[in-house]
Amino acid sequence: MNRKTIRYQNDREMAAELLKHPDVVRVNEHIAKIEEDGPMGTRRRLLGTSVRLSRFMAPEVHKMADECIEKLEMKIPHELYVYSSPQYNAACFKPEGGKLFVMFSSSLLEKFDGSELKFVIGHEFGHHVYNHHEIPIGYLLRGDQRPDPRLALDLFAWSRNAEVSADRAGAFCAGDMIGVARSLFKLASGLGDKIIRFDLDEFLKQVDEMQVEDAEPGQGAPKEDWFSTHPFSPLRVKALHLFHQSELMTADGSSHENLEVGVQRLLSLMEPSYLEARTDTASAMRRLLFSGAIAVANAEQGIGASEIKLFEKFFGKGEFDKGLNIERIIETLPDRIKTANQNASLTQRMQVMRDICVMSRADGKANDVERAVMDDIADQLGISRAFICQTLAQDCEPD
Repeated sequence: MNRKTIRYQNDREMAAELLKHPDVVRVNEHIAKIEEDGPMGTRRRLLGTSVRLSRFMAPEVHKMADECIEKLEMKIPHELYVYSSPQYNAACFKPEGGKLFVMFSSSLLEKFDGSELKFVIGHEFGHHVYNHHEIPIGYLLRGDQRPDPRLALDLFAWSRNAEVSADRAGAFCAGDMIGVARSLFKLASGLGDKIIRFDLDEFLKQVDEMQVEDAEPGQGAPKEDWFSTHPFSPLRVKALHLFHQSELMTADGSSHENLEVGVQRLLSLMEPSYLEARTDTASAMRRLLFSGAIAVANAEQGIGASEIKLFEKFFGKGEFDKGLNIERIIETLPDRIKTANQNASLTQRMQVMRDICVMSRADGKANDVERAVMDDIADQLGISRAFICQTLAQDCEPD
């Protein structure tokens, strides 16, 4: 296992697409022209506003950094800095002059021990090894030319995916799930070890309660979630728990494919609901859900009362008309899948597939005929069949 194999799939795929976006290309070209005139002044600002940690001053911190560098196979000189702040924070800056800079708040260095701190260091190095600085999200979101809403949502979604990759790099370096979880708990709570006794199982229960809160179809995540650059800390811990239980970290762990599916399901808790949004993408997703749900429900013995009831829970009372031309709607499914592939991201397509799965269980359990239809839809959408398995039943084995 190495740094390449543990990078989160959605981070890699979204980054590749974003780097081709005209606005991202334009801003990167602008930054490159500025850099041609000389350094951006990152090191000068750090030297003026913080304290550089030499190996003599902070031998243990440098020892942890060296171990992370070896694990992540990095080949770039680095400097570590600390600044005064009561808040736990750390940052990795875009390399300048062939050197990487990492900065920590004073409170973080004082309150984080052993694998907790090693996780933070590995996380920050992870942003470098996965080239996250190539997508200038700060310039794009705060510049004079604001991005269109679709690009803005994609940038925030990618940032959350990028944090998953950086978390994995940190966890890979730390090698201690409890220490990693304790580190994220401290970051989320702002607490140290003196007042609260940390319990991993209790912390993970927050994710289960989030999933219960979001169980109603179409409810969607609150808007403030869509514009968060980091996943919620409980989600990050849950995602890393799945990572530690996968074949990437243990010989008899779950498959890499199942890991990615599980993490995608977690992060969907912070995605906007497409059922109310008024965008071309949301419209394509709703049309796909409509025809996909009809096709699955009609796969065997027609559409029953329980399926109609749940159908109207998604689309509204009275939206299922007995006069609907079922055959014609099913015939439109391939075109709607094509439109969704062109307009919606992988995560968005997975949201639709998840809701089709939910609707298929309206009468108790999806049968083999319905499952075959869902498998076909998933294949055309570029979604793993393992995702359907996990949605329909936790103990279902992937094909």
